Amino acid sequence: MSAISDGADSAGDPPDGRSEPAPENAGLLRALRRHRNFRLAMTGQGISGVGSWMQVTAQEWLVLDLTHGSGAAVGITVGLQVLPMALFGLYGSVLADRYPKRRILLASQAAMGMLALVLGLLTVTGSVRLWNIYALAFGYGLAVVLNNPAWVAFTRELVGRDDLSNAVGLNSATLNMTRIVGPAVGGVLIAAVGTGPVFLINAASFGVMEIVLYLMRENELFARKPVPRAKGQLRESLRYVRGDRELAMVMTVMALVAAFGMNFAVTNALMSREVFHTGASSFGLVTTMMAVGGLAGALLSARRRRPSTRGMLTAATAFSVLVIASGLMPAYPAFAAMQLATGLAMTMFATTASSLVQLSAPEAMSGRVMGLYLLVVSVGSPIGYPLIGWLAENFGARSTLIVGGLGSLVSVAAAVALMAPVTAGLRSRGTALRP
Repeated sequence: MSAISDGADSAGDPPDGRSEPAPENAGLLRALRRHRNFRLAMTGQGISGVGSWMQVTAQEWLVLDLTHGSGAAVGITVGLQVLPMALFGLYGSVLADRYPKRRILLASQAAMGMLALVLGLLTVTGSVRLWNIYALAFGYGLAVVLNNPAWVAFTRELVGRDDLSNAVGLNSATLNMTRIVGPAVGGVLIAAVGTGPVFLINAASFGVMEIVLYLMRENELFARKPVPRAKGQLRESLRYVRGDRELAMVMTVMALVAAFGMNFAVTNALMSREVFHTGASSFGLVTTMMAVGGLAGALLSARRRRPSTRGMLTAATAFSVLVIASGLMPAYPAFAAMQLATGLAMTMFATTASSLVQLSAPEAMSGRVMGLYLLVVSVGSPIGYPLIGWLAENFGARSTLIVGGLGSLVSVAAAVALMAPVTAGLRSRGTALRP
């Protein structure tokens, strides 16, 4: 992948004295130790992430309660929340480069907090209707269009280039931890006080994130001036990605593996219910095992000094093989245990790919390049849903994992074959891809 020149790096880093280069053995928590702003960000991300997963659990429960168990209504709610990113995600990434990312985050976090507050007040007063949930879900998706590209690109401004890979891994570990804690806490609170107070608690968690952003020291950010408004900025980023064969390969592999293999919201439910005939609690255990594996994978990724294309492809291959093996497991305990390894490999693949893209993107278009990457990730899995439904209906639930894993494996093999001439050409000129 094309590296940024030394001059570009130094221009994007703060003056001498703000941060020293990270030693090779700086350890797992080096980004946390070295950057106060990143410590604040992870604190806010942890609290807000738990609140968000609590809301996801409560929102699904509320929809099922209002519709007397309609799975279609739950699907519509999730679809309305994802739709804005598919429609407007690239435009949101342009704004992430055009305006200060910290200000965008302050606005988007406030918007998400207000939406949670409205839903909470409607619920506790008994005024909530299904159309209210649909409208608020779509509004939340619009706020995500602004928030996610800015947040991902902001990570680089928090820690600089040297600690970026470590920061991406630690951020992924935080997100996986919230996936474990949030639904569990949400379930307990729903049983104890109902869904309305859960939404209000989530609204308060966004308030914590606002405070965290305000407390950050602007002079310690590794930030450049925003890119002035100009015509063709989105096309410029698309041309950049298309012109860098390794970067294009990373995004293509991510899109294909996500489409074929990362459909666990559907495949795990099908396997648990149709193959092993387990209840909801057992399905929840499978989800938890995957999240625990994801946490382990994120921590392993964070320990690496630099990401590598070879490491990404290795993790993608391991993930694909594990997906196939999951489809062949003879009993539920073995299937559940397999999700631990699958979650680990999937997270190592995803965090390595994200780090490679962030390190490759020029500072001036980091928001746009990461916005394209986020679009690939968010749209990839839903594209595979029709195939999964057809396979399950005609060949059984096991086929969804076996065919999906094979599709992922073929995608990775094709990427390796396509990159071979590039690797040979670089070596002949005395250069190399990322180690």
